[in-house]
Amino acid sequence: MSRAQEYVVVKVVVTGGLGFLGRSLARRIAKQAEIAGEPVDALVLADRIPADAELTVPEGAEVVDLDVGERDQIAAVLDRPDVAVFHLASIVSAGGELDFDGALRVNLDGTRNVLEACRALGSRPRVVFASTLATFGGSRMPETVTDTLRQVPQTTYGATKAIGELLVNDYTRKGFVDGRSARLPTVVIRPGAPNAAASSFASAVFREPLNGIDYALPVGLDVRTPVIGERTAAECLLRLASLDGDVLGDDRALNLPSISVTVGDMLDSLRRVAGSRRLGNVSVDVDPRVDAIVRTWPRATTFERATELGLPGDGSLDAIVEAYIADHVS
Repeated sequence: MSRAQEYVVVKVVVTGGLGFLGRSLARRIAKQAEIAGEPVDALVLADRIPADAELTVPEGAEVVDLDVGERDQIAAVLDRPDVAVFHLASIVSAGGELDFDGALRVNLDGTRNVLEACRALGSRPRVVFASTLATFGGSRMPETVTDTLRQVPQTTYGATKAIGELLVNDYTRKGFVDGRSARLPTVVIRPGAPNAAASSFASAVFREPLNGIDYALPVGLDVRTPVIGERTAAECLLRLASLDGDVLGDDRALNLPSISVTVGDMLDSLRRVAGSRRLGNVSVDVDPRVDAIVRTWPRATTFERATELGLPGDGSLDAIVEAYIADHVS
């Protein structure tokens, strides 16, 4: 029996747990109530807590104010050998371009702080690292990227995530953690207020019109990007955490399943699924800064490893929109 099979999980910590994907993941963990076949007896959502935050979290979940850039704070949360960590906390794409030092502190130093706290436990805990397709880029990037394509990120966000993937691999090789990295496509559809991600338009183009609000797209209708639904992304992270690490081998990073769509496809899907709903108007007002960032990202991906490992994909873009309406639109 491998070390991964012997591992027992009873405490789960989600860094960035108050974010869009963090909350979605927390709901699924609370419902499933197990990781790798072992019961979860503690679920901690660790994140910076705004003063005016509305803390809607699963019953029984604990919320902890956490700055991942502070190693002592991380160690205080990762305080049991029987812990599994979903490390989602980061400064995202456009935010990272505006704040280089902040991106290094949160995305790079924060990831190392998480890994070092896990190493100190001496129990080889499972760590699921949320990476991104923005680790790919450069003038030689093909239209479709594979799991093993050379990474040449064109944003600080992508660069720090690529470094994080290498750290997860090496901490796993050394036996400090049992790590795995999920390269997330753009996750849609994010409810609530937009964030600082350059990809924020991919949710706003659905969310705002469905709320009856007019929206000006900061990118052209021809922009193509891989997307994954909120439900599917959370389920992929959960299944990745539950896999025996031996099946991942020495490369612990993989592309999650995605659907490649243009912004025009998004609008067509919105109109189909909305039916008779009254929608806000959508116009195009290109923001050169956002448009330039987005056009450095992959247009499509392959995800053979994820498929072989049994990770789910979305049936269609329409299905993603239908799920968002069912989950978040009254």
